Amino acid sequence: MTNLTRRLFLGQATASLAALGTMASRANPQLVYKRSDWKIAEFDRLVKDPSRVKQVFDENQIGGGKFLNNIKNSLNGLHFGFDIPSDQIKVVAAMHGPANALNFNDYVWQKYHIGEWLKVQDPKTGQPAVRNPFFASKAAPEMHYATQDADDENSLFQDSSIQALQLRGVQFLCCHTATEEQSRALIKQFALSQRPEEVVKDLLEHTVPGVLVVASMVSAIALLQSEGHYSYITV
Repeated sequence: MTNLTRRLFLGQATASLAALGTMASRANPQLVYKRSDWKIAEFDRLVKDPSRVKQVFDENQIGGGKFLNNIKNSLNGLHFGFDIPSDQIKVVAAMHGPANALNFNDYVWQKYHIGEWLKVQDPKTGQPAVRNPFFASKAAPEMHYATQDADDENSLFQDSSIQALQLRGVQFLCCHTATEEQSRALIKQFALSQRPEEVVKDLLEHTVPGVLVVASMVSAIALLQSEGHYSYITV
């Protein structure tokens, strides 16, 4: 073997090993996010939000989406009952556990049979949901409401969909740790052939608009309380 051939062979071998190493690292699970892995600057801005009233809802169970109605009621009570301007209210929906699935769009609900897995029925069909039944507002896509009467069920103020609550400034958080756990549960439940990180990547690429993914929800809640002075509620 000539020197040129030997150098060429060694170069190709090194490149192949490097490629294999990259593939292996992508396949390895990332159960714990590091600081550089997520949009921590956006979370820091949320913690430091200067609003007069700041409230974090700790949500683990879906419970028919009843907690979304509680968020709506809190917004209405603070604004109309206590006369606090809307721009001085900041509410965070910190969803983990089964409730974390509400952060994903219809693609995820259909592909991974979320309704069947989590026993969530679509109110329109009475069957296991193959769409996220908690996201879309009846006023979508224009988000135009015919009335501004807070007592009218057709107003924004009585709309408890995620889309409507986002319009009112609610920040929804998605838990990376819960997503990792859910990917493994889905693989086991439906005998999927994908690796866990492939499922995680697919899920996180299909969060609903406006959702912020945090490293760990239980940690995020602690910081929102201790550093952000958010009041805490779980329902």
